[in-house]
Amino acid sequence: MADSNAGSSAGGENPVQMLNAVRVIPPNDDPKWPLWRYVQKVAKTGGGKGGNAKIICRLCNRDITGSYSRVKTHLLKLGDGGVKPCPKVTIDVLIQLKSEQDKADASSNTPLNIPLPTDGNGGGRKRKASAIEASFDVDTRSKLDALIARMFYTAGENFIIVQHVHLPFYKDDFNQFQVVFFVGLPFNLARNPWFRQAFMFAANSKLGGYVPPSYNKIRTSLLVQEKTQVERMLQPIKSTWSSKGVSIVSDGWSDPQRRPLLNFMAVTEDGPMFLRAINTEGEIKTKEYIFQRMLETIDLIGAGNIVQVVTDNASNCRGAGLMVEQKYPHIFWTPCVVHTLNLALKSIGAARNEEDPEYEHCNWINEVSSDAQQIRNFIMNHSMRLSMFNEFSKLKLLSIAETRFASQIVMLKRFREIKDALTLLVVSPKWSDYRDDNQGRAQFVKDKVLSDLWWDKVKYILDFSEPIYSMIRAADTDKPCLHLIYEMWDSMIEKVKTIIYRHEGKEEYEHSPFYDIVDKILQSRWLKNNTPLHCLAHSLNPKYYTQAWLAEVEGREAPHVDEEISTERNKCFRRMFGDGPELHKIKQQFGNFSLFAARFSSFDSIEDKTYLEPKIWWGIHGNSAPELQKLALKLLGQPSSSSCAERNWSTYGLIHSTARNRLNPGRAEDLVFVHQNLRLISRKSSEYSSGPTRFWDIGGDSHDIFGGGADFLQHAVLSLDEPELEAMLDDLQAE
Repeated sequence: MADSNAGSSAGGENPVQMLNAVRVIPPNDDPKWPLWRYVQKVAKTGGGKGGNAKIICRLCNRDITGSYSRVKTHLLKLGDGGVKPCPKVTIDVLIQLKSEQDKADASSNTPLNIPLPTDGNGGGRKRKASAIEASFDVDTRSKLDALIARMFYTAGENFIIVQHVHLPFYKDDFNQFQVVFFVGLPFNLARNPWFRQAFMFAANSKLGGYVPPSYNKIRTSLLVQEKTQVERMLQPIKSTWSSKGVSIVSDGWSDPQRRPLLNFMAVTEDGPMFLRAINTEGEIKTKEYIFQRMLETIDLIGAGNIVQVVTDNASNCRGAGLMVEQKYPHIFWTPCVVHTLNLALKSIGAARNEEDPEYEHCNWINEVSSDAQQIRNFIMNHSMRLSMFNEFSKLKLLSIAETRFASQIVMLKRFREIKDALTLLVVSPKWSDYRDDNQGRAQFVKDKVLSDLWWDKVKYILDFSEPIYSMIRAADTDKPCLHLIYEMWDSMIEKVKTIIYRHEGKEEYEHSPFYDIVDKILQSRWLKNNTPLHCLAHSLNPKYYTQAWLAEVEGREAPHVDEEISTERNKCFRRMFGDGPELHKIKQQFGNFSLFAARFSSFDSIEDKTYLEPKIWWGIHGNSAPELQKLALKLLGQPSSSSCAERNWSTYGLIHSTARNRLNPGRAEDLVFVHQNLRLISRKSSEYSSGPTRFWDIGGDSHDIFGGGADFLQHAVLSLDEPELEAMLDDLQAE
């Protein structure tokens, strides 16, 4: 909501920005009276039924008594009507306001525009409809289907306007207009709930003479109105921030005009909520600058609601995060675990100089990846070779950006899946016909594809990196996993060791130079990534105190016994609760929890630690330790990566594309805000997982999600390891 004093300091602003800052869409907004948006009705005057009221101008804060005509006189400086003109309305602002009023006047006087019917079956006699067809008006329904289909066939990069939607999971006394913006019209749009509701509403309403909104209305007033509506719909989620805790997630990007942007998202167990994207053009992204932007976001959410700030591992982000910790000791800076693991994979597979002692043991990984890249390029860069490949394989060769997480692994996983197709390709008679342009490279590709030794190396890379890749997949979602990271990292390193030693045929006590290099890289990255918050969240997971979990691996220790975890956990307690009686109370409660003392000693409490999810267990058995319970419920619902912020740039890239690079950052931000947060709201609906709109925002025409597709790490928000979800998407794509 705009503040009533916002106009008093808007002196030299752009008129559109100035009006956007003070504009508030009232609940009963009428497009015929647009100037009501720039004033505030305080109270109705008199006892009659007239339209007079006490009004405050949002631009100059001046009191006005009267109706819309006096508001019009005041803002448009008409010079009569017994009210002084607004001193804050400059010439440019006046032109903008007058334009809005003129458009409203013109629309109210526009005659009805009755569209012509759609084309029928062309020439020839039309078959007379049967009684059943006539009763269901089959012909009209078919025409509407044809119009919907035609929209798919003829669309380029366009917006869709979707109106009059009531979300069943938000109970309101009235329906609001809903505007959803899309770039292009893929077939997947047919599953979009607002698309379906729009046409169902149109088909079941008397809309004779309805004219769709204009281009300017869609991109201005309706967009502002929709953003306001979405903010209102987000309030139920925001109301849970104090109990569930919030993680601020941030990442940077550059738009098609190379303007640097910095986005901020608020993440809870309910999902990521887009807050804002800051245009940092002309600014040096020092730690001090990023720190100030973080403070603004913290003030927006409320410092007491925030658990952590998650960014990548860049030095300026780290510096800003540490400055936040100094100002707010209870807020932790957490480096993105996915980014950390990706850096570890890159270090393992990086090229080495021949003088490097690690060259002999590790450089072969880079050589295999380079070979795969050459094979891919040789096939993809020649249309006939690519056509031949497509004859043998249903899967596509992938072009994976180096900026994507685990890019080498994703590429090699796809190569393993298309091994048979590549073999058939290079032994086919046609292969010789299209190698004359570069016989040397063609022979190189054939030799590698037919080499069992080369494929053994590919398999070995995928085998020993699988635990790392699996952890990336687990952390690269919006699901809460902060409390799982410590144990996952520990187990991941042990699994890597087991695979390498098994491949080399060595016993556990023997020395492996290759494993030593891999272990050194992983341990180094872990030391940079591990924070006291990981240890505290790990300590509050009831599962890690059960005999079943401790017996899974020889030598495992419960969190309260482990020295490192205990030291870091106590650091957290001191930062969060200070040195007073609150600290003593929380330590006493944790002691009872970890030692199965007091009310934590009951049979149900001990048994349920094995079977219940951590948050459910705390909800049932944690009431005897209210302070520790509150802390546990917050920490067990937090993410461990900034992946949602990086995925948000994919949404931003669709909306602010190269073809639409004139879109100003403010409007692009509003579009992203509406798009991202409507997805969040939609996923709380029961219709999201069943019916014709199930999983409407994933698995579209361009997504190659399964089988290690290039878009997996970029587009997956839900866990795609769930068999029921994968089966569901397979069914959807088959429809």
